[in-house]
Amino acid sequence: MVSRAEAAALADGNPLSFLHVGRSDIDLPPDTDPHDARVYDRARKNLNQFLTDGSFLREAEPSFYLYELTMDGRAQLGVVGCVHADDYEKDVIRKHEKTRKDKEDDRTRHVLTLGAHAEPVFLTHAPTPFLTQLNSKITAEAPLYDFTSSDGVRQRVWRVKNTAPYVDAFRRIGVGYIADGHHRSASAWRAAVQRRDANFKHTGDEEYNWFLAVLFPSNQLRILPYFRVVKDLNGQTPEAFLAALGEVGTLTPAATAAPEGAGSFGVLVGGAWYRLALDPGTIDDNDPVGSLDVSLLQERILTPLLGIGDVRTDPRIEFVGGVRGIAELERRVASGEAAVAFAMYPVSVQQLMAIADAGMVMPPKSTWFEPKLKSGLFVHMLD
Repeated sequence: MVSRAEAAALADGNPLSFLHVGRSDIDLPPDTDPHDARVYDRARKNLNQFLTDGSFLREAEPSFYLYELTMDGRAQLGVVGCVHADDYEKDVIRKHEKTRKDKEDDRTRHVLTLGAHAEPVFLTHAPTPFLTQLNSKITAEAPLYDFTSSDGVRQRVWRVKNTAPYVDAFRRIGVGYIADGHHRSASAWRAAVQRRDANFKHTGDEEYNWFLAVLFPSNQLRILPYFRVVKDLNGQTPEAFLAALGEVGTLTPAATAAPEGAGSFGVLVGGAWYRLALDPGTIDDNDPVGSLDVSLLQERILTPLLGIGDVRTDPRIEFVGGVRGIAELERRVASGEAAVAFAMYPVSVQQLMAIADAGMVMPPKSTWFEPKLKSGLFVHMLD
């Protein structure tokens, strides 16, 4: 999520920016508490304005869309529709992260005040040839929308005229996985429960029983690594820290920062890059969480060598995700903001799905999906 300052800059001079709904605090004084009732009320007011001025077209009947994002020549095509809130609770929609109650509270209040799901959840599923065939017939036609957003991602949208085959296809798939949007999913379920409890005429057919999602086949997704930077070396000199790393694995000077594969790390310290490779024999591949590089880094380096226990709360560690990349690591270390940076190998979609299937959770800041879904293309009203 962008900060208030970033959101204000992005929306400056653009009254049609959907940030006026997603970050409506930009339309209030800068010192406004982000959880002030005025923030949620302003979001609803702004959404109502979009709905009444013709910015959105409301479908007269339930609809699906195909949504394609193309970044750096790589395309991913998903189905836009609504998934049932109960499927989240019943683990038909599977999770791999823990959620925070304060964030759930905020998103739930946002949904209920808006009376809408303003942003879709990013889901993935096992690929199926049948769905690929359905999609190919539709994408052979001219898209409903075709534009390139400010981040350089091409966005194309098609309307699905015959929805029945898609309903059947997803019934066969069986389960979906949250790629990005755990708090949105949890809040959608909570909002549905609250609306049900308040409706003594509840039938199960109401729109609040469903929430907005885009479902992509897993073989089209791209996960970028989530890097780590640490502000100090826990009282050690660079030489002492490098010597300690040499006891953890094989440490060699590196010409490039990016690790070659899982079980290895790029380490920037003392103005130079090193490659740290762990002994594969010491990694338990039967442990889907413990074998992740983020877990190995935590267990073997961050905690014992740098004294960082809980990465959620320790102010000495920060995270650099996705497209910001190696250059941002080098900038932070060169500027003195960080004493050491770790370049990680990305988690695979298969690892994510295996962890979710096992009912386990990944460590914080394990995955960074690109490209991001564009807010403001699709909205699902609860009434």
